[in-house]
Amino acid sequence: MTADEMRLADDKMRAEIAKIMAEIGQMNIENAKLHAETGKINKEKDWYIAFVASTATLVIVAVVKLFL
Repeated sequence: MTADEMRLADDKMRAEIAKIMAEIGQMNIENAKLHAETGKINKEKDWYIAFVASTATLVIVAVVKLFL
């Protein structure tokens, strides 16, 4: 290979590396968004369980009051 061909090959390799690095950056951004969304869903899940439990408790109390 000549020096020009080697430089061209090096430039192509650097361009490919830059492209891959950009894709990795995009994946990191997407991963951070998914992590934040997962945290939000987990918080909502906990509140949902608390809401269902309190509602069930209120229903039981109401039924017991009706029949006592």
